[in-house]
Amino acid sequence: MNNGLWTSVVDNAVFVLVSAGIAAVLFLAAYAAEKWIKKKNADTERVLNTRKIAMIGVFSAIAAVLMLFEFPVPFAPFFYELDFSEIPALIGAFAFGPVAGVMIEFCKILLKLFMKGTSTAFVGDLANFVIGCSFILPASVIYMFKKTKMNAILATIAGTLIMTVFGTMFNAVYLLPTFATLFGMPLEAIVGIGTEINSHITDVTTLVVFAVAPLNLLKGGSVSLVTMLIYKKLSPILKEGTIKKKAGGYAGGTVD
Repeated sequence: MNNGLWTSVVDNAVFVLVSAGIAAVLFLAAYAAEKWIKKKNADTERVLNTRKIAMIGVFSAIAAVLMLFEFPVPFAPFFYELDFSEIPALIGAFAFGPVAGVMIEFCKILLKLFMKGTSTAFVGDLANFVIGCSFILPASVIYMFKKTKMNAILATIAGTLIMTVFGTMFNAVYLLPTFATLFGMPLEAIVGIGTEINSHITDVTTLVVFAVAPLNLLKGGSVSLVTMLIYKKLSPILKEGTIKKKAGGYAGGTVD
């Protein structure tokens, strides 16, 4: 029993460290990409300023609330559900940059855990954060290069495809084995839940191909569509403070 308890503690500690490392890498990647693009475009506005931080808080709160509403999909097991919390994150990333998008993703997870807790030993929460960032980060980076409607469409398509490929692989290689270890549930049993829904699901590979991949395509497509429909209307409001500062000859902030 002691050995089992110690193993459980070690497994959870490793998972926490891996999660923290992934979060740090995503923040650094977003920061480096945004700084490089701003330098290339001769944009002197800081990566973060007071107004951006305030808006990140607002969008994080909206995203956390949306994350509470999860919808089952007929082609995937019950532990894979659809939510629309990436909509505020994508809007925030388009308006304020990749760093803002990653911060919204991170803060929404913290707020969701505070409001609802976790039912997946934090594995599902890590999945939502990392896979969400795999969509938000490339889409916002591509959009920053040229802020046009066509480029926004291309950015969301690219983000959806990257999220689908990455999310599928990340589930197969890390998330599902980790979930099985932390819950003490054999992978075969997890696959079996999928088999009951779709007879073509016979192993981990077919589980992620027939359940995770279409879920990510559905999520990316729906989030992209909603964002494209409302972003243009929201953009003038979101940018108003920045435009006024630049018009007055000041575009500074408090945090770089």
